[in-house]
Amino acid sequence: MTEQYSIHAENLHKRFGDLPAVDGVSLNVGAGEIYGLVGPDGAGKTTTLRLLIGALKVDEGEVVICGHSINSQVEQARNTVGYLSQKFSLYDDLTVLENIRFFAEVRGLSASEWQPRCTEILDFVGLGQYKDRRAGQLSGGMKQKLGLASALVTRPRVLLLDEPTTGVDPVTRQDFWQLLIQLVVNPSTAKDNSSEKVAVLISTPYMDEAARCHRIGFMRKGKMIAEGSPSKIRSLLKGQVVELRGSPLPKMRLLAGQDADVEDVRAFGDRLHLRVKQGCAEAVISRLRKKMPAGGVSLIEARITPPVLEDAFIALSETDYA
Repeated sequence: MTEQYSIHAENLHKRFGDLPAVDGVSLNVGAGEIYGLVGPDGAGKTTTLRLLIGALKVDEGEVVICGHSINSQVEQARNTVGYLSQKFSLYDDLTVLENIRFFAEVRGLSASEWQPRCTEILDFVGLGQYKDRRAGQLSGGMKQKLGLASALVTRPRVLLLDEPTTGVDPVTRQDFWQLLIQLVVNPSTAKDNSSEKVAVLISTPYMDEAARCHRIGFMRKGKMIAEGSPSKIRSLLKGQVVELRGSPLPKMRLLAGQDADVEDVRAFGDRLHLRVKQGCAEAVISRLRKKMPAGGVSLIEARITPPVLEDAFIALSETDYA
């Protein structure tokens, strides 16, 4: 069963004192798949990734990476993995090329292996012209691309990425994801003469990034409480999201929140999304169409709308939907 997956984790547990940071998490990721790990701060996402790479020892459970057990074959497992942490962890006083060389040689690559590979990878991530620039002089987005290049230099079969785009601009985030998609969908574009697809597990706080993943695992308080495709996650709130447009927005929000069947009210730009109790959407709309004008709100539209991932994220952060 585990052989068909590049990443197999079963019933992972990790405690820090009395705190269960990871509590029974299981997941599988196949080659050519992008799996997104999402959840609020403190949900256990980073700890889960550290358990998968062997940076932390599991208290209970099993991790198998490309057929190698992290418990008994940690070095063999790590040799198949490229890992990018939340914070830039390379050397600011070394150049781009020197950083990649250092990482390659630490992993046992000879000069004949890493030299042509470095050029290919730097061109692939768009840093070829900056190979002699010190890493400390790079922008945040360029540092993350350097981190990705360092992770790719050993031709990994698995990429573990811990919030790699946090704090970078939207254009750089888009560029970073285009690189990931190329690696997964068409790995030969990396110019390494390899056609083997990569398995990617990425933690992200951004719902637009989560929507690009093949599957999402939602963590809360150390547990995996929902898993599936983005459309499956959105379907958890089918028929429970009402969209309101009108003005003034603050008063509209106040009045909507007073309805007994409204569980949550959030502003989405110039409109509101209400999460309502199951089966109550039409009744809520009917009441609000009467209540809003009486309360001084000009209501333009009130309708049931398909939930977006942000709606599901908020709901799952508050309630177990497993």
